[in-house]
Amino acid sequence: MAKAMSEEFLTNPSAKEIEASAKAAAAQSGGLPPVHLWNPPFCGDLDMRIARDGTWYYEGTVITRPGLVRLFSTILKREGDKYFLVTPVEKVGVSVDDAPFVAVDFERRGAGETQELVFETNVGDSVTAGPETPIRVVRDGDTDEPSPYVMVRAGLEALIDRKSFYRLVEIGSHHDGWFGLWSGGAFFPMIPSSDMQEA
Repeated sequence: MAKAMSEEFLTNPSAKEIEASAKAAAAQSGGLPPVHLWNPPFCGDLDMRIARDGTWYYEGTVITRPGLVRLFSTILKREGDKYFLVTPVEKVGVSVDDAPFVAVDFERRGAGETQELVFETNVGDSVTAGPETPIRVVRDGDTDEPSPYVMVRAGLEALIDRKSFYRLVEIGSHHDGWFGLWSGGAFFPMIPSSDMQEA
């Protein structure tokens, strides 16, 4: 049994093979590859990890090529709580410490209830927060420390970095008993107004 598992592992695609397949798929699609349409066989887990700060590792070594990280990010798919790199012919599991992306900056367009918050991620995505791409804040049960996220696409979120979160708090407003943010015609609550007043 162990031998069979070992032999199966040796046949798993390498990062180089995934890269080649992803490049071919990107050339055909002309934009973001349609990973939601692909259902290839699962080929096992790849020793690849995305750290909380957005750094990508392969076999314990940082992937330093931004273009390669960007390429891999375009074929990332989430199924339940698991993440995969998917091409038309293979599907491999990868490890994600928190969210797969980090929102490193944002632009505010307009003001008040009609404003739009446009986020930029560490892998080059641009997303406007709205009903389909909501902002959410999770508070740590022990420390009460907030972790803010914005949906980028298809279940893939970006952790909003600290400097951006502080800027967001500065432009937040109160609505229906909550302090939060308006964007794309939707209000995203961050903390009860009463808790904020007590703080």
